[in-house]
Amino acid sequence: MLRALNDRGDDTPEGELTDGILDQLAKFERAKIAERTRRGRLRRAEEGKIVGNNVPNYGFLFNDARDNYLVNPDAMAVVRRIFYAVGVDGEGLAGVKKALDGAHVPTPGGARFWSRIFLRRLILDDVYKPHTFEEVAEIVSPQVAARLDPGERYGVWWYGRNRVIKQQVAESLADGTRYRRKSKSVPKPKTEWIGVPVPDSGIPREWVDAAREAIKDNRRTSNSGARFWELSGGIARCGVCNSRMQATSVSTHAAHPGYYYRCAKRWQDGKDACPNKKTLNARKAEPLVWEAVSVLLKDPVRLRQGLASLVEEERKSLKTDPSREAKVWAQKIAESDRKRSKFQEMAAEGLITLDELRAKLCYLEETREVAERELEMLRRRADRIAGLQCDADSIMDYYAGMVPEGLENLTPQERYHVYRMLRLEVLSYPDGSLKMSGLVRQERELCGGETSSRRRYSSSR
Repeated sequence: MLRALNDRGDDTPEGELTDGILDQLAKFERAKIAERTRRGRLRRAEEGKIVGNNVPNYGFLFNDARDNYLVNPDAMAVVRRIFYAVGVDGEGLAGVKKALDGAHVPTPGGARFWSRIFLRRLILDDVYKPHTFEEVAEIVSPQVAARLDPGERYGVWWYGRNRVIKQQVAESLADGTRYRRKSKSVPKPKTEWIGVPVPDSGIPREWVDAAREAIKDNRRTSNSGARFWELSGGIARCGVCNSRMQATSVSTHAAHPGYYYRCAKRWQDGKDACPNKKTLNARKAEPLVWEAVSVLLKDPVRLRQGLASLVEEERKSLKTDPSREAKVWAQKIAESDRKRSKFQEMAAEGLITLDELRAKLCYLEETREVAERELEMLRRRADRIAGLQCDADSIMDYYAGMVPEGLENLTPQERYHVYRMLRLEVLSYPDGSLKMSGLVRQERELCGGETSSRRRYSSSR
């Protein structure tokens, strides 16, 4: 059989072909298990049961069956305090966070500091909002509604609010390449959510409505200082805690404001969260980083080698041949369609019962969904590599070998775009040193009022 499979004209050794087939079979079984798990969770949610949670929402405990909630009085008292402070007293989220941190109230996850993002999500979560029986009956099935007490109020726990997309990415490190799994959560339309009724939190409805009204127009205060920050968006990071550096301007003098990057974690949670109090002078750091990048752009040979290595590392992260894998999944879909027609014909001739037909069609539909999802993942991986290759081609076609005058005349927005295409990260340390990773791998120093630099190792890959 293996020899027959290998008579397609390619030069793949039989051993590698065998490993590839076994890998595909194992991957298919894992995907089928994942699909069955997803369907099982979906069915439990439709039956009015909480699923997929390792940790209950703050203020609640799991019941003995771990399929619904019980109120945790101690934690729910903190939740009531939050809603009262925002909805009744008119406190802002920053003030509530400061009060909780100052009182050393334990956070849900055991961290030292509360998060304003968590507080906002808590206020907007329907699990704490009391709903009447009529409101809940509109979002659950009649079978679930029949088990509820019309005289009680309920919170709503939502299942399926986000679609999680997982992928494997390659990271370039000084000692080689590291592969890690990366996940991204994409919100689903609310029409696809499934509501599960949970016990009433005991927080008055008017407090919840007032708190939501108080934060509905919240917007992050701009500190851009009417300039474009070249190292923003995660390019500049704290060398101690690896959090993003936050842009801020200091108007000590109207004609000469100061522009700095600072550790966002330290700024939000205080000095105990991160010891890096060093601010990064934007007027000094940005030219320094561009100088290092310009050196690479002026050397097309080294730049081409680095970009090729970056694309190759991304391809290696797939670990399998995408075209062969796509062919396997396409064959699964075609096979499912053929079997579906045969089973329907057998049912029409009375060779199998309707219950048997229903079970077989359910299995085939599960197989088809798994194959279609895997094909979509392969397409996204191919798009990611194509985007990386496009960035590499754009850099080589437009920026590589550009005359020095042209490089110096690039706008901050254009420089930022180049940094993104080069996958550049700049780590800032308390001693004033900068470490650049990506295609530009250097260490630089900012010393006092003067800017000095020294190359620690080559920027070539």
